[in-house]
Amino acid sequence: MRVKRGVTSHKRHKKLLASVKGYRGGRSKLVKEAKQAQIHAGADAYRGRKEKKRQMRGLWITRINGALKPYDISYNQFINKLKSKKIALDRKILSQIAIEDPKAFESIVKKII
Repeated sequence: MRVKRGVTSHKRHKKLLASVKGYRGGRSKLVKEAKQAQIHAGADAYRGRKEKKRQMRGLWITRINGALKPYDISYNQFINKLKSKKIALDRKILSQIAIEDPKAFESIVKKII
C-alpha cells in the first residue's frame, strides 16, 4: 500500500502560514512565497540580534563620554587609566552609574585622575 503525504504536507503548510501571519501580500498566503519570507526573516532576525549588541556598546560609550565632559578627560584616556589602575568595571555598568548615580561616577573619575 502506498503512503499518501497529503495530511502531512497540509499540516506543514498550515504551520508555515501561521508563522508568517501578518506579512503583506502573497507572503502570508502562498506557500512558496511564505517559505522564502520565513527564511529571510529568520536570517534578518539573527543578524539583528548580533547588531543590537554592537549598538548597545556604542550607546554605552557615548553615555560615558558625555558624562566625562565636565571632568575634561576623553573617553579613551579614561578607559586606559581604568585598566592601568586595575578597576574592573565594564562599559555597561559605567554608563548606568553615570546616569543613575553621578556622585559615584565622580568618585570613580577622581580615583583615576
